[in-house]
Amino acid sequence: MEKIIEGRALKLGDDIDTDSILPGRYLTLSQPEDLGKHVMEGYDLHYKDKIQEGDIIVAGSNFGCGSSREHAPIAIKAAGIKAVVAKSFARIFYRNATNIGLPLVEAPNGPDEIEEENTIKIDLEEGHLYNLTQDKEYDFTKLPPFMFGILENGGLIQYLNNTEFNE
Repeated sequence: MEKIIEGRALKLGDDIDTDSILPGRYLTLSQPEDLGKHVMEGYDLHYKDKIQEGDIIVAGSNFGCGSSREHAPIAIKAAGIKAVVAKSFARIFYRNATNIGLPLVEAPNGPDEIEEENTIKIDLEEGHLYNLTQDKEYDFTKLPPFMFGILENGGLIQYLNNTEFNE
């Protein structure tokens, strides 16, 4: 996992639910790359066409609300999105994304000012979000060490496989 993530912002609004991220008709697909081909179809059938490898979704409040399916963050990651910045996240989406190694940044003050296609940079380790296009900086709460460790390892399973626990 990159500790510094830089990419182009793709803007979304409030209350983007998991059905918007990945409609239920695709839950039978099992390969991440197949899920990624259908990301955001419930929001806009052609949204996937605008995604470039390394983009960062920037959204409003309550991103990932709705059902608890882990397919939604898997589809986002498989589509080439490097991170999601939002004012707030649905709790289960937040954990599902962390568990599959998709960095999420909860930044209450940044998303409203960031515009579509601005270049942004996220410093996960220091808790800073930069809008390089507008020359602005925002702070966000740094991740707890164990969650940072999960992301560093690429997800929860890899973290558990690579971590020694005291018995």
